[in-house]
Amino acid sequence: MLREYALNTGKNSWTDVTERVKETLAESGVTDGLCLVYCPHTTAGITINENADPDVVRDLVFALDRTYPDRPEFRHMEGNSAAHLKASVIGSSVSIPVRNGRLLLGTWQGVYFCEFDGPRTRRYFVQLQEAKE
Repeated sequence: MLREYALNTGKNSWTDVTERVKETLAESGVTDGLCLVYCPHTTAGITINENADPDVVRDLVFALDRTYPDRPEFRHMEGNSAAHLKASVIGSSVSIPVRNGRLLLGTWQGVYFCEFDGPRTRRYFVQLQEAKE
C-alpha cells in the first residue's frame, strides 16, 4: 500500500507526521512488515527523533543552522545550498519495522518531515509492505 500526502510547511519547520503514519498503517491492514516514509524533495527530509519535548526540535534546528549556514562562497544559483546540505545530512526516508500492527518506534520517538527551504507545499509518501514468510 502506498499513500501520498501533501503538507504546507513554514520557512524552517519540522512537522510531526507520526499520527498520519500510524493512521496509514491502521488503514493498510499490515500486521508484520515494514513502513517506509519518503520525501521526494532535495531541500527537505524525513527523520526520527524525540517527540515528547519540543525543545529537542528547536535544538536540532539551531544546531543545523549553525553547522550549515548560508555562505557567500556557495555557487548554487537558487541560494539554498544550506538547505540542500541539511536535507542530505537528515536524509530522504526512514524505515520502521511493523509488528502486530504497530510501528516499532521507541517510547519517545516520532517521525518528522523536516523543511529547510520553505514555506512550500510539499509531498511525502508512506508505503507499507507485509512481510512474506
